Amino acid sequence: MTPTLHTKRLVLEPYVPEDEDGFVALFQDARVSRYMGDGPSPEADDRALFGRIFTKVYAQNLFEVWAVRRDGEYVGHAEIKPTGTVGGHEIIYALAPAAWGSGLGTELAEAIVAYGFETLRLSEVFATVAADNLVSLAVLGKIGFRHVRDIEEDDGGTTRVLARSL
Repeated sequence: MTPTLHTKRLVLEPYVPEDEDGFVALFQDARVSRYMGDGPSPEADDRALFGRIFTKVYAQNLFEVWAVRRDGEYVGHAEIKPTGTVGGHEIIYALAPAAWGSGLGTELAEAIVAYGFETLRLSEVFATVAADNLVSLAVLGKIGFRHVRDIEEDDGGTTRVLARSL
């Protein structure tokens, strides 16, 4: 069962069905989705992805996925999950552009990493970031992530693999 986490300004809690429109709006925003997965997806795909949070991720207790709220409003998405790409647990997070520039990304990433170390008892946590996503690279560098290697993508892009050890 995904627990609720609290930071100074954020609450990370399990999604509820009423979050669907906020989730879809976040993932449909090209400023956000350009750095997630393979980039922007059709709205129907994002709605299906949201549905799988309930029917697969939560139902099978696969990994932790949170709706991120500030002052009760949906402002983002967060997760920590095992992945073969990095051979360990990876953090993933996204904030709506209205929440950018106020340090919330740092606060959010720190909360997910702390959960990985303290609750999951991990000794190392990973992140994968598009090489041109300089803001996310700076956020993760600020909280102690180091560059491990690069992955050359089929589309010619580069993904940086970062790690933070306990």
